[in-house]
Amino acid sequence: MSQQPFLFSMRNAGIHPDDDAETRLKKSLLIFATGLVCLGSMLWLFLYGQMGPQFSATPPFVFQILLVCNLLFFFRSGNFDFFRYSQLALFLFAPFAVQWSIGNFITASGTSLWGLLAPIGAVLFFGPRESIAWFIAYIFLTALSGFFDYFLADSMAASVPKVATRTSVFFFALNFAAISSIVYILLRYSVQEKAKAQASLEATHQLLLEEQERSERLLLNILPGPVAERLKHDKQTIADGFADVTVMFVDIVNFTKIAEGLSPQQVFAMLNRIFSSFDELAEQHGVEKIKTIGDAYMVAGGLNNELTNYSKSITELALAMRELLHRDFAINNMHLEVRIGIGTGPIVAGVVGKKKFIYDLWGDTVNLASRITSEGVPGMIQVDETTHRRLAEHFEFHEPQTIYLKGKGNTVVYRLIGPRNEAGANDAPLSGERTN
Repeated sequence: MSQQPFLFSMRNAGIHPDDDAETRLKKSLLIFATGLVCLGSMLWLFLYGQMGPQFSATPPFVFQILLVCNLLFFFRSGNFDFFRYSQLALFLFAPFAVQWSIGNFITASGTSLWGLLAPIGAVLFFGPRESIAWFIAYIFLTALSGFFDYFLADSMAASVPKVATRTSVFFFALNFAAISSIVYILLRYSVQEKAKAQASLEATHQLLLEEQERSERLLLNILPGPVAERLKHDKQTIADGFADVTVMFVDIVNFTKIAEGLSPQQVFAMLNRIFSSFDELAEQHGVEKIKTIGDAYMVAGGLNNELTNYSKSITELALAMRELLHRDFAINNMHLEVRIGIGTGPIVAGVVGKKKFIYDLWGDTVNLASRITSEGVPGMIQVDETTHRRLAEHFEFHEPQTIYLKGKGNTVVYRLIGPRNEAGANDAPLSGERTN
């Protein structure tokens, strides 16, 4: 139990919370590489002391001390740039120094191979481009060592200690195996950590996508799709004029009086059931819900050219809403009735404000539809003259009536009976309709 926290603390030592993923990986890799090199050199010293001649252990011991001291200095200072330059310099120069102190490439069993960790480490801790200088330095030191071993071999033969062939071969194999193992472990560790980071990044990206989709759905619940797209990419005020739009208001009759005997929770539940059902019907008929205003519900057709005959769709929606309230008392348990008014003409549509914005409609057509609604009777669907002309071939209407509308004066309206193929021969009103 105590070993795992120790390894975890060593792996994360020197890592700051504000480090990015790449810096974290480089720090943990270099700390891990330092531990592997120290462990490998300790094993090398022990075996060489057991099998080889009694060379001085001072150079390799000093090498380990420098590695550990440099690591501790990094933990204290947090200066990663200095740490990686100095640590790679030790990886590069110390093996050659140890080899030269022992003798030559043969007697030292290729100890200079450990210097290969410097350019490999540079690839991992700096990057491919920065590693070129470290690799050139390694090749230069290798060539320099080979030059002196080649040209000074005869003169140095008497001073170089004799090493048994089996011992030399054993440590050649040991050095190759140690360097290969360290390189493999470092590369494997690097790939694993990058895979974990990539998996974490993909998981985060997926969460962002889900959050973006959630935000998109919320935005589309507030605004029409094309308007939402414009709002995301355009910071300017969104206001459009439409030459022909059909607007409908649905008003619950005597709602204020009915709500007086209910708790706020009951009022909310009642409106939520009804308006949620209206939302589903509006979506089925392909028209755009604009907003709810207290106990009134507003929809429009023709804003985004989604339908060719949006006036007909709006009227079919009005009939469906009225029929729903007449037959489904699980939704309309209070047996509420509605007045519906429909008007067609030019409007202005746009997004108002910068905070808690709403997509709204303005214009004479909106006012006309609203006032036709307020002057209606329970269960009645009334339309203006423009809407009537457009729907006359699809629906049956009562004879036109002239009513007085505030701000409009005397206005001709038509009361809807129903679709032509469903209307009775005597043009009797549908259930819920009343005539004056």
